Amino acid sequence: MSLYDMVIVGSGPAGMTAAVYGARANMKILMLDKLAPGGQIVNTNEIQNYTGMGTINGAELAMKMFEHTQELEVEFDYGTVCKIDADGDVKKVYIEEDADRVIETKTVLIASGNTPRRLNIPNEDMFIGSGISFCAICDGPFYKDKDVVVIGGGNSAVEESIYLADMVKSLTIVTMIGLTADPIACDKLQALDNVTIYTYQDLLDFVTENGSLKGVHFRSNKTGEENTVYCDGVFEYIGLLPVTDFVKDLGILNDYGFIEVNDRMETSIPGIYGAGDCVVKNLRQVITACSDGAIAAQEASKYIKQ
Repeated sequence: MSLYDMVIVGSGPAGMTAAVYGARANMKILMLDKLAPGGQIVNTNEIQNYTGMGTINGAELAMKMFEHTQELEVEFDYGTVCKIDADGDVKKVYIEEDADRVIETKTVLIASGNTPRRLNIPNEDMFIGSGISFCAICDGPFYKDKDVVVIGGGNSAVEESIYLADMVKSLTIVTMIGLTADPIACDKLQALDNVTIYTYQDLLDFVTENGSLKGVHFRSNKTGEENTVYCDGVFEYIGLLPVTDFVKDLGILNDYGFIEVNDRMETSIPGIYGAGDCVVKNLRQVITACSDGAIAAQEASKYIKQ
């Protein structure tokens, strides 16, 4: 059985940057992901603040990053990591799809990212994937010239709303607080003729008719006034939850499920590192994820040499 220097769980910007830095440090790397490389940026239409790129499509940037890892011959494999045995100098990584497979490695980088948060209101579950989406790029074209609701007011919600507004008939944004995205993006959104915005609303339920999604029912948390907006589809952008259940028994998570690391991306367990959106941090952006990955790989290399 091959012993790796570092197994990277996740192939988003943090994981792929770590793979590049690790490979350049002559480390034997395995990068694992249950989905295609790229993480959340695959579902982002435009990234406008990644230094040197200007405006770039998220999937295009993800492909450029992955191609970089492959130029350095980083090994990539599909697999859902379900458990990590962190005892001793050699760590063991277990794969859900193959119970007999145990991957041995000197270090592990957890860069597993996040998953969309849900509202948990009546009728939500029945329409996930058939009326309710979390990806405007993936599903926006289905709603050309139709009425759409976007729930959320952060950067993702506003940026994806601008993208959707170009193709849909009408776009309604419902937020639980105000718009918290970058001011320039908010100004651009508010200037669009087919956009209506409801701020400070509590989502109550999704309206159904004959088994189909027909609208969103909400109530002002300031005045108590209730409204229903009828629509053909809904896009939810209300935050993300860390994908860290598989390490919940290692004692490296905070109360919200994020990995606690120091400025060297080290967890409290020697040889286990965290990077990207799944760690405790103030700013979750592509560029900060890449920074995390670079630091983690360098520290893992030093750890192995010591």
